[in-house]
Amino acid sequence: MESSAAPNQGAEICRLTAALAAGDEEAFREFHTAYFDRLLRYLIVVTRGDEQAARDALQETFTRVVHHARRFDGEEKFWSWLTVLARSAAADGGRRRRSYWRLLTSYALSWIPSARPETETDAADERLQSLLLEGLNELRAEDRALIEGKYIHGASVRELAAQLKLTEKAVESRLSRARYRLREKLLERLKNEEAR
Repeated sequence: MESSAAPNQGAEICRLTAALAAGDEEAFREFHTAYFDRLLRYLIVVTRGDEQAARDALQETFTRVVHHARRFDGEEKFWSWLTVLARSAAADGGRRRRSYWRLLTSYALSWIPSARPETETDAADERLQSLLLEGLNELRAEDRALIEGKYIHGASVRELAAQLKLTEKAVESRLSRARYRLREKLLERLKNEEAR
């Protein structure tokens, strides 16, 4: 019985991946249903239990499948390819998040002289990251989306302008105002902490 199941599974993967490579939307829905949970579980392990990072990487994995789909003859080879895409998406996401925090931290340090003691410590870095995250969470959704688009996802001002159907000058102006609002929120939090 198992010997006949394997060829059927191989034929099914061949059909599914050929349809994915051809851009078939129904095949993508079928793939999404069949592999969503499995890939998410895999990515939760890869991201060491960070479910949000795993979900972000999963969405990027699906995007990569759409752009790079090709025909596979068997499930084992297809799954191996999917895990390479997923690990790569998770690693890229981790690099973007680290770059984002480095950028925001250096940005914050340029105008918050008391944000970090003279001797750098992990606790000071964690405190600053916590303040930044709280400040970001308090921003209006459109301001936060702009900052995340620019600094997390690495979108250029031109790309953001195209997405928002605005001029590049308008996007630069909005980014400047969003950074200013973030700065004000951080300064306010620091003052409140020092007043305690």
